[in-house]
Amino acid sequence: MAPADTGDDGIRCRLDELLAERGMTLTRLSELVGVSVVNLSVLKNDRARAIRFSTLQAICDALDCEVGELLVRAAR
Repeated sequence: MAPADTGDDGIRCRLDELLAERGMTLTRLSELVGVSVVNLSVLKNDRARAIRFSTLQAICDALDCEVGELLVRAAR
């Protein structure tokens, strides 16, 4: 299996936008989810190579959103 393409096409994380819409800080999300601010920042800046389903679920629970609102396909 070939490695995932790391170009502009692919998955984009909307964490920054969802946090702003909810008036929540990355620090507060970190407290709610139990993931470090550094790791959430990696995700927020589209540098994450993987995410655990449990982390994804915890983020969606904390932000009251669906996975498809958090992770979207980047425009081609």
